[in-house]
Amino acid sequence: MSDLASRLSIVRQRVDDKLVAYLESKLAEARAVSPDSIELVEGIRDLTLRGGKRLRPIVLDAAYRAVRPEGDEEASTPVGAALEVLQSYLLIHDDWMDQDDERRGGPATHKLYRDAGHEAHLAACLAVLAGDLASAYAWELFFETRFPTHRQAEANARFITIQKEVFFGQHLDITANPDVSRMHDLKTGSYTVRGPLVLGALLGDASEGQLDALLRWGNPLGEAFQLADDLLGTFGDVGETGKPGDDLQHRKRTSLVAEAERLLPMGRRDALDALMAGKGIASDVEAAAAAELLVTSGAKANVEARLRELHAAATAVLDAAPLDPRGAEVLRHVADKLALRTS
Repeated sequence: MSDLASRLSIVRQRVDDKLVAYLESKLAEARAVSPDSIELVEGIRDLTLRGGKRLRPIVLDAAYRAVRPEGDEEASTPVGAALEVLQSYLLIHDDWMDQDDERRGGPATHKLYRDAGHEAHLAACLAVLAGDLASAYAWELFFETRFPTHRQAEANARFITIQKEVFFGQHLDITANPDVSRMHDLKTGSYTVRGPLVLGALLGDASEGQLDALLRWGNPLGEAFQLADDLLGTFGDVGETGKPGDDLQHRKRTSLVAEAERLLPMGRRDALDALMAGKGIASDVEAAAAAELLVTSGAKANVEARLRELHAAATAVLDAAPLDPRGAEVLRHVADKLALRTS
């Protein structure tokens, strides 16, 4: 394993270890306060520990290392864990809103409660409560973090901003707002790249120039991450199954759909319009017809080209950025992880 890969692995392991210990303590706390409510904590633990690439803690730690290379090795762990629990909160609610029953290769939290014998409405209520509890846990972990005293208020404000932006982005998503770019920036860019990046910079007491460079690196990658997600969600399984991905079957308004609508005149996109106007899960035939239009219209090629442009713009920032060279190397690797991923 290379030094760089080893470094990222260490970040993941530290966050995982923190999450395991923290959630065990929350189970003990629930037993003492309300034993019958343990299932809420178990739902959070099941989702949080089931998987995930820990990209947000990695982005945060990379920013911290880029501005404070000799800083405390464990400094970013509590806030990295907070971001993971925050994500669990958002995913629990998002899966229920989207009526998605699967997450990270297992049941979504509302489905987990249904499988445990709760009827559908009660299972949904329990999932909402579990998400709310995970939000409180995320704040508890966040306040364990020792930001420089004079940056604490900024860090608090950023953690709040991340959440407000995600909520606005989710509103645009579930209402099928046509401004897909804004939706992606708020829903994904904020808490996947920009938020962790700024928190890492504040943890390391970054200068104004360093923070500016990190944001110029991160802003293109927030969009690139979502474009990669859209491509994987639509075409990622084609090689294995011969069928389009889940995004089309769930009638999601992705960057690919928006680009195809821009490229195709009315009358030449009937299959796509019919899919987007429909209700419930689309059939394989409907999704395949829409996927073909995404390819033949040039939408897929354009989104792939845009992703490459964004990745190049982000990595170019690092050439003259006032950042530690070792930290910049980590950021280059993280850029690849965010934009050039295959899963």
